[in-house]
Amino acid sequence: MKDSRGNLVLGRTRWRRFAVVMVPALAAVGGLLWGISAGAFPSQFTVSGQQFKVSATELRGEGFMQIPGWDTDAQGENIPVARSVIDSAELDDLCQSVAIPENIIGLLFPGIDTIVLRIEAGGGGEPATASDLVIGVNDLSGDATFTNIEIGNDAGAISGEPLLTGQFGQRADRVVIEDLRQTAYSTSAGTFTLNGLHLEVVVDDGGECF
Repeated sequence: MKDSRGNLVLGRTRWRRFAVVMVPALAAVGGLLWGISAGAFPSQFTVSGQQFKVSATELRGEGFMQIPGWDTDAQGENIPVARSVIDSAELDDLCQSVAIPENIIGLLFPGIDTIVLRIEAGGGGEPATASDLVIGVNDLSGDATFTNIEIGNDAGAISGEPLLTGQFGQRADRVVIEDLRQTAYSTSAGTFTLNGLHLEVVVDDGGECF
């Protein structure tokens, strides 16, 4: 498509409605269909391909949806994930950690086995908050409660993306997850407020969130 001056205009797809958490209680319906033609459903950004961990004593979310998807790394490899979103979320005692790969530690820090970048926020009764939260999840555990959940929706219909027509999806008005433990490849948000932020580099095997 071109504008009035004949310049090429590139379309921009908005992925803000894509959904947030893979719940063990729904493992039976977790056989999400990955049968979208390669490259047809782009991720929001190029991921490192390294997993990170997230924990919280409780997550409360309004507007939940989950559909199949993948993240893509710098080598162009696709990584299957549960493409998940929460319109607005609160997280108590949030922790995020990522371990530096062993080959880099061995090269730069001889004699050290583990280095972890750890971020904590949302303690003391002031939860971390996020809007338009999108996560590429590959594992999650916790105790989950859904309000007005619909399982087996057409992913194209609930996301507004025609490319996902015929794919499995699910959604709920509200989700609460206690003792959240999650590994993921990507997270993005319209806003992410980390009350009481504390970032620390931990040289210890026990530095990760779980």
